[in-house]
Amino acid sequence: MLPTLNGRLQTRVFMLVVLGGLITLVLTPLLPGRPGYGTTFAILATVLVAGIGWELVYHGIQQFRWEKDWPTMFGLLTAVNEGALVWLLVDVGAVPGIEANSVGFGAFLIDFVVIWLVIWVWTNGPMRVPFIRWRFFGGRIV
Repeated sequence: MLPTLNGRLQTRVFMLVVLGGLITLVLTPLLPGRPGYGTTFAILATVLVAGIGWELVYHGIQQFRWEKDWPTMFGLLTAVNEGALVWLLVDVGAVPGIEANSVGFGAFLIDFVVIWLVIWVWTNGPMRVPFIRWRFFGGRIV
């Protein structure tokens, strides 16, 4: 069974809130430039909100594919366009609570890439053990 749009949205929200939140708690003090928790959680929230928009775009594109889903590695590459959009929003000051040019690119890149990779690896591997029926229910968590 392939993940449905509803399932992909639920998985994205669940993973970013739970796993992304835990990673952000641990990673923030280690980032260069010492951005505060308010900044890193605002970035995480931006990734979540922008990601919901991206899922709608991805869903539309996937309708042209026979199996209606991405190959696994292609899902990893979607980090490039999502990260670029979030960085642009952060850099120009479009994210509430973050001033324009106040977050260094290095700190953003480390934060985004670590969270993205951990969530991608977890979703495509170990998550299938505790949530054994997850894939059969179209990726829905609830």
